[in-house]
Amino acid sequence: MRGNGPTRRNFVTYGGTAVGSGLLAGCSDLVGQNDSGSTAEAGGDAYSVTISPVGTIEFGEVPDRVLTYSINYVDMAVAFGHGEAITAMPTERFYTGYYDQLPDVEFDPSARMTSSYDNKELIYDVDPDLILLDPTWYTVYGEYYDFDENDIDEIERNVASYFGNRFSRSHNERVDQSVENYDFYTAWELYNKVAQVFRETERYQALKRVRDDLVSLVESNLPPADERPTVALVAMNDWGVFSPYKIDNEGYGVSHYRPLGVRDVFADSDRTYESDAGTYDLELMLEIDPDVLIHNFGTGGFDERYQSMLDLKDDPVGSKLSAVQNDRLYGGGDSMQGPIYNLFQIEMAAKQIYPEQFGEFPTYNDDGTYDIPESEQLFSRKRVADIINGDV
Repeated sequence: MRGNGPTRRNFVTYGGTAVGSGLLAGCSDLVGQNDSGSTAEAGGDAYSVTISPVGTIEFGEVPDRVLTYSINYVDMAVAFGHGEAITAMPTERFYTGYYDQLPDVEFDPSARMTSSYDNKELIYDVDPDLILLDPTWYTVYGEYYDFDENDIDEIERNVASYFGNRFSRSHNERVDQSVENYDFYTAWELYNKVAQVFRETERYQALKRVRDDLVSLVESNLPPADERPTVALVAMNDWGVFSPYKIDNEGYGVSHYRPLGVRDVFADSDRTYESDAGTYDLELMLEIDPDVLIHNFGTGGFDERYQSMLDLKDDPVGSKLSAVQNDRLYGGGDSMQGPIYNLFQIEMAAKQIYPEQFGEFPTYNDDGTYDIPESEQLFSRKRVADIINGDV
């Protein structure tokens, strides 16, 4: 615990029930709720943010010690100028290559504690003000974790509130079977929720304008629909066995592909990640034979599964795939994306799928970074950096 005085959790309430000392009793007088679900208290600094499925969380101050298990929330905090608030996070798989392209933007994952989904002791050690995690993750996938509703209640009572919405990533059918009245958000609707938590809606709006301009640029330069290549988004978890993802779905996990009008080879499939079932072997992939094969979570080129996919050229069946023969195997972006990731990954996907229109995506450097000449960049790195640093 941090000293004997009131900690930040004393200033947080959950669903209208005070957590800790209840210093926000009386916040039923909150007025001025806007359309996005954020509310400010008349005559005070208290505010609240509502998110499904958690409900309304009330804050007395902006959180400055945050624990999260998902990299998209880390990226949101960095984007809104609060990267230093991230105290514990999944450090091992956090890609900083996008930040390396932004002048005067720095974030060091190694300076944070490493989080894990069911480590209650770590939560107490970190002593966060807020946990950026959807607690229904444990309801839907409880069989994988030594963590249940009693643990969640204990943490909310003794440490901090949860805040997050996980299943908007893919609109996974399992959440409908496990959780009632679960609302889904687009990527940028979710970003707005977290921006409200950090009281950084101006930064959010400025980044959203950059994104809208980028999407407009891409959409206005797409080739005719019948001239676009077919695309398969996959993960090759085992050699020659592909777990497919629908690009044609409403989840934020593919929001960087959606503006590209992609011809998704799995659009009509019921054997994808979103259906929580199904794989394709090499023979089935050869029947589909996509023009472009993108490995999900291949950012930086480090993922062993992506590296294994590159070896298809040496396989008697895999080498027959058109994408292999035409050197159109790519490491795609990360489904767990915040605003910064989303901008770079829209650009990445546009270059990987439509190189004639947007220029070819470069090969990765040995350290996982990549370089696009300024004349071929689809959005201004300096503008994004300025927004992150407060010049909106």
